[in-house]
Amino acid sequence: MYINSPNSQVKDNYLYSNYTYELTKAVKSSSSPDQFDLISEFKKYQLRTDLRVPRVGLMLVGWGGNNGSTLTAALIANKNKLSWKTRRGVQHANYYGSLLLASTSKIGVDQNGEDVFVPLNKLLPMVDPDDLVIGGWDISSKNLAESMERAQVLEPDLQRQVYDQMAKLKPLPSIYYKDFIAANQENRADNLIKETNKKDQLEVIRENIRNFKKSNNLDKVIVLWTANTERFADLIQGVNDTSDNLLNAIEQNHHEISASSMFAIASILENCPFINGSPQNTFVPGVLDLAYKKSVYIGGDDFKSGQTKLKSVLVDFLVNAGIKPLGITSYNHLGNNDGLNLNSPSQFRSKEISKTNVVDDMVDSNPILYKKGEHPDHVVVIKYVPSVGDSKRALDEYENEIFMGGRKTISIHNTCEDSLLASPLILDLAILTELMTRIQVKEEGQTVYENFHPILSILSYMLKAPLSVGRPINSLSKQRNAIENFFRACIGLSPVNDLIFNKMLR
Repeated sequence: MYINSPNSQVKDNYLYSNYTYELTKAVKSSSSPDQFDLISEFKKYQLRTDLRVPRVGLMLVGWGGNNGSTLTAALIANKNKLSWKTRRGVQHANYYGSLLLASTSKIGVDQNGEDVFVPLNKLLPMVDPDDLVIGGWDISSKNLAESMERAQVLEPDLQRQVYDQMAKLKPLPSIYYKDFIAANQENRADNLIKETNKKDQLEVIRENIRNFKKSNNLDKVIVLWTANTERFADLIQGVNDTSDNLLNAIEQNHHEISASSMFAIASILENCPFINGSPQNTFVPGVLDLAYKKSVYIGGDDFKSGQTKLKSVLVDFLVNAGIKPLGITSYNHLGNNDGLNLNSPSQFRSKEISKTNVVDDMVDSNPILYKKGEHPDHVVVIKYVPSVGDSKRALDEYENEIFMGGRKTISIHNTCEDSLLASPLILDLAILTELMTRIQVKEEGQTVYENFHPILSILSYMLKAPLSVGRPINSLSKQRNAIENFFRACIGLSPVNDLIFNKMLR
């Protein structure tokens, strides 16, 4: 795409763009507490994007699970342009459900003033999923074909076509800490790293990453946790509060360091971005400190694929429409291994926290509806029902107050193919994270380009409990706008403007 803009230029494989960030500060007036003084601030930056797309590997922790096996089969199917028979007819491979690969962005208007759209992934050079090299670890020794069969997600005819290729793929041994995941997972744990000391286990994981990178001739590796939900780790002063204490605790084989934190630490030490797709507190203060010191990107927590994504849209709509949600009751039942693991109270508590915090910022944005400290009732229930398999049922009821004390009740039944919704998010997270490693910024007057903050807030669209600098934003529309407008800034275009001013003029 050719961009004719005074704010951008291409030179020596880099795209340079000038970007002015405008921030309006609202300061309470000293004369009246209900009045604000609005102050516009402008900061000028230059963005530099490396246009050369590297050879990238994606290592999944929990590769043999439903998400990992489904994603791997889908990559093979798309790369080979496979079609397969279903009871509804012939289905062709696609990337539906991926923000970057299956949605569009407005780039401007045509000569008639009508909007023009292009695929979102065409705004900047991004990794092609066909070129992605996939690997990883799992506590189960099954190869990826056996894992795919066990998951019971994909149609039999598709499984048949990818089976031989999948059978050649086998996860590396992983680590299994019984205290952090449900006891019902123990019968799957037959593929474990032999070392029992955490210091040695960390070195094995680091060596796995190095070998994967070298053997596949990769430029970059991204590590992503798609394994079981763990219980929350206790935050202990002197153990996981700083990076130095955390690394020392690993030397001491401390019991309160989770497997997900171990993989995060290994990734950071190998200069590989790490993304947490589950709800536990992988990023304890010591891990955050290590990422900041090493300037390695991290993102999390918990894939936002079905019920919570819908909730972040609906509550945003209700509050912005001046309708007051009084109570949100969310019930789920599912029959896959995720549901089995969440049947344990400690692991369910991790999920409950990530699912209930999703409405906080939207509620707090409207003091007309909610007094300080007021919050809607919000209850989340998850039950394990083996017969439904990966086809999760989500039932939501929203009790709302409307005009003059009236009530409006919204009930939603949502059948979510869990892994088919989560797998495209894994691709989005990996592709966007890799892109961020090629974009740097400098403020006007500076001479050296720098990386962005290690916490990738821009990944929030794909995550239930987004790790963020400051308070997270949960509104789905704002999260998407952040991605789209950042891409536009990188190519020298102004943010998306929905004022439709041209349609208001005579």
